[in-house]
Amino acid sequence: MLLDKGEKHKRIFHGERITWITPSSLQELLQLKVNYPRAPLVVGNTIVGPEMKFRGVFHPVIIYPARIPDLNLVTHNDDGISIGAACSLTLLKEALGKAISQNPEEKTKLFNVLLQQLKTLGGPQIRNTASLGGNILSRSPTSDLNPVLAAGKCILNVAAVDGNRYIPLDENFFAGSGTSILKDKEILLSVLIPFSKKGDYFSAFRQAQRRENALPIVTAGMKVQFDEDAVIKDIHIYYGGVGPTTACVKHTCKALITKHWDDHMLSEACRLIVDEISLPPSAPGGMVEYRRTLTLSFFFKFYLEVLQRLNHMESHNSDISALNEFEKTYCENIQAYQNVPTCQSSEDPIGRPIMHHSGIKHATGEAVYCDDMPYGNGELFLNFVTSSRPHAKIVSLNLSEALAQPGVVDIITADDFPGTNKVMLGDEEVPFLANKKVLCVGQLICAVLADTPAQAKKAAAKVKVVYEDLEPVILTIQDAIEHDSFYKPQRQLQYGNVEEGFKAADQVHEGEIYIGGQEHFYMETQTMRAVPKGEDKEMDVYVSTQDPTQIQMLIGTVLNVPSNRIICHVKRVGGAFGGKVTKTAHMAAITALAANKTRRPVRCVLERGDDMLITGGRHPFLGKYKVGFMNDGRIKAVDVSYFCNGGSTPEDSIFVVDLALMNMDTAYRIPNVRCWGTACKTNLPSNTALRGFGYPQAAFVTETWISEIALKCGISPEKVREINLHKEISQTHFKQDILSRTLLMCWKECMEKSSYHSRRCDVENFNKQNNWKKKGLAIIPMKFPIGSTAKFFGQASALVHIYLDGSVLVSHGGIEMGQGVHTKIMQVASRELGIPISYIHVCETNTSSVPNTQVSGGSMGTDVNGMAVKRACETLMERLYPIKSKNPIGSWKEWVNEAYMQSISLSATGFLRAFERELDWDKGEGDPIHYCVYGVACSEVEIDCLTGDHKNLRTDIVMDIGCSINPAVDIGQIEGAFVQGLGLFTMEELKFSPQGLLYTRGPAQYKIPAVCDIPEQFHVSLLADSPNNCAIYSSKGVGEPSLFLGSSVYFAIKDAILSTRRERGMCDLFTLNSPATPEKIRMACGDQFTDMIPTNITGSYVPWAVNV
Repeated sequence: MLLDKGEKHKRIFHGERITWITPSSLQELLQLKVNYPRAPLVVGNTIVGPEMKFRGVFHPVIIYPARIPDLNLVTHNDDGISIGAACSLTLLKEALGKAISQNPEEKTKLFNVLLQQLKTLGGPQIRNTASLGGNILSRSPTSDLNPVLAAGKCILNVAAVDGNRYIPLDENFFAGSGTSILKDKEILLSVLIPFSKKGDYFSAFRQAQRRENALPIVTAGMKVQFDEDAVIKDIHIYYGGVGPTTACVKHTCKALITKHWDDHMLSEACRLIVDEISLPPSAPGGMVEYRRTLTLSFFFKFYLEVLQRLNHMESHNSDISALNEFEKTYCENIQAYQNVPTCQSSEDPIGRPIMHHSGIKHATGEAVYCDDMPYGNGELFLNFVTSSRPHAKIVSLNLSEALAQPGVVDIITADDFPGTNKVMLGDEEVPFLANKKVLCVGQLICAVLADTPAQAKKAAAKVKVVYEDLEPVILTIQDAIEHDSFYKPQRQLQYGNVEEGFKAADQVHEGEIYIGGQEHFYMETQTMRAVPKGEDKEMDVYVSTQDPTQIQMLIGTVLNVPSNRIICHVKRVGGAFGGKVTKTAHMAAITALAANKTRRPVRCVLERGDDMLITGGRHPFLGKYKVGFMNDGRIKAVDVSYFCNGGSTPEDSIFVVDLALMNMDTAYRIPNVRCWGTACKTNLPSNTALRGFGYPQAAFVTETWISEIALKCGISPEKVREINLHKEISQTHFKQDILSRTLLMCWKECMEKSSYHSRRCDVENFNKQNNWKKKGLAIIPMKFPIGSTAKFFGQASALVHIYLDGSVLVSHGGIEMGQGVHTKIMQVASRELGIPISYIHVCETNTSSVPNTQVSGGSMGTDVNGMAVKRACETLMERLYPIKSKNPIGSWKEWVNEAYMQSISLSATGFLRAFERELDWDKGEGDPIHYCVYGVACSEVEIDCLTGDHKNLRTDIVMDIGCSINPAVDIGQIEGAFVQGLGLFTMEELKFSPQGLLYTRGPAQYKIPAVCDIPEQFHVSLLADSPNNCAIYSSKGVGEPSLFLGSSVYFAIKDAILSTRRERGMCDLFTLNSPATPEKIRMACGDQFTDMIPTNITGSYVPWAVNV
């Protein structure tokens, strides 16, 4: 921590509402606490700041004591180390490390355990700012440090004007009882962390949704002290995450004193802990059974650790695996590119691994996004007011208090629309702003305009909406089924004779599986800016969107002006994944309406929490299946019904169902199929497109029953998969012929590159030798169709200008979302024009240069826009051909200037019409697939059966993406999509309250994969000899297909769970709904500890969260 040693005076900063005071001495601080006893002390502001921002807590005075030397001292004495309360966690870590190196091992056992906890507490940025004192005094129920500090009998040094006193950090402090209460005029000066003694044994544990940068679900700190006969002399056990604050099982500890450290003691301790740690079924945070199980799992680990230190455990004991924590390792990455033909010119960039054109700018912060644009003169800021009820009538809307707030200019409501306040989504009219009733929490009601974002946000909170609740409130798929609440049409596809297939089968199996939704979690939230031009109702709109044409048209409709008055600009998008289309267009239309009404520029940038609340995500799916098969694993017939949670408006739900039905066969040839698809109408924010668009959910259901066939037949899953793969020439269940030669090539190559069979033996041997750690292995194939159910999606336009200095400007209808489409487009133009990439520039996508663009999605960006650019370049080269022929040794610039002198146009357009056929749903047949992308992934994991934690050890991917235009960009897309799929299937979990409120509205609650989740060995190979005649330069789309391969991690986890269940004599067939979170993994393993947790809940209760 940096201290301003030269400063001797306190500093005071007065804001509009808050006074910030920085004292320079301890005496000043203590006097300030007398003057302002309720003022909080902040150092890193990691607790008070979020409370004020997200929970509406207000403090008129804040004191910042970080510059006071007394609060930053680290001193050593005979009892231990005294750490100043303002010391950062990083400084604490350094002090502990230094003490460990300078003192005997027996004196630093507590220090080592604290260091272990500090490694995973937040990230470096948090540890650099957060203070030890703030961590303790927050009394957080999930604190990493408090259970350990309490178990170690740490002492708090508390100071006030009238003197100091010492408070033991124990259960009384956490309960806030007796003399352990910190008085308003007192401050925490320092913390004494004592040396350990001979016979002391310490351990600390935590389990979180993610190993790094994640708040723990349950933490524990434990200490035991023995007399000379290994009899318990003293024991302290503290838990976090099982109550409103850190909990001490003091009755358990008291009962264990004088006990021997043996299995009898373990059984008694577990029984006592179960009795003492009790959580109601509706406890905040949910996961009640899991959290209670973790308290036993942690104590069992502590028991084993102490046994080992007492030398009472044999080295070959299979229980020793419980002690081996997953270590942080660095990823070993192998990328295997395709070879560029030897005859290809070295100046031809196609097929070469060229860096993303804006990659450096992304890394340095130079890339300009929508909100980076300078503020215009008189620019206003828009903040939405959203519904707090899932289904209600709006009785009244009172804006008076909000309008009276400083800086507020206007509030946009449904009455302000000069055109229409409604838009057609599917067969339903949906209002932009609700004015009669609301259908979900998060529905837009009105929009506040103010001079600053803070003023707009504050005023939005002052809008008063009176509701009258309506029935029913439908949140879950099951609710929708019970209320017959569905969107139309409900789809069906049938192929062959299903009933005859079931009759011919040796076995028939039925089941169901659920896969939860997923948040887009793009880096850049929804952002838009509307700027009126001042005449003819013209407007420039700058939006982070995948579909500028939809925004142009929607704004024209809302303002009642033709589209030619609206120009939509998109420089780049900071990630989208399907989430910046429909809802983005609605919010952009409201922003444009506000700009039109006020005649001033208006900017709208959603905060992360509002973005997640409003925009929806991937559709949760419930799949119910009946499958007939032979004893050798051959599939004879499948009858499956899919239900997806569409939310409160249709949006893209019917299309998602369509794609799910079309792709339910994934990589397999199924002779007899009947599949049904239904989008459920619920009182949730509408779900929408997300990378994969129905394919991951449908394929997941298929792979679930594939793995269950293997269990029923007693054969390996990979044999069932291999025997049912599409052959070289095959047919889909909607009667389209496909060529699957490269699918079989990918399967064979992945089996070989992954050394699948030898590693399968290694996994089985590991599992036999380890009781509490298990490994799993799975190999998953994938057939991802590129195409559309509607022909018009396959069109694209481009405009290419050549300037007299030889530079080239390319405009096309694709959106740069980080996927590298601009980079590939520049490569296309470079090849076709025969000039270096450095000559070529793609400025932005806008509706004046290229009109009537198609939405960027479906992995078709380069396919369609690249071909349009290619045709425009071909036109230009045809015009230049006579000039080049006359002067073959001339330069590019000379040819261009000669063309200009001859009045030859140096601008050209290109157009592509890619799709000629589509699916006829009435007949259940057609040719909607343009071509297929194939891939196979093999993943290996290791799970901790006591906690549910898992580690991704290795993944091998082989992908057929034709002849890659840019293997560096393409493999980046494959890796990124795989990791996003890994998140979908193993960790990303949306949680809704029974009232329809999304709990997981930000990175603190919603966890996406981090670096620690990337497989330790990550190998990606592009299949050679796999040209594709259906797309530009024999390439294939790559953005979406490999996402589903992330499910290989899920099925490897399930394989590991199966191993432990078999050892415990449990049923092979078990349901593991996606995502496979630590909670689900742990509870599926089952053992003596899960059996001790009562599951028979008496009486009625309202659950904390519902599975939607």
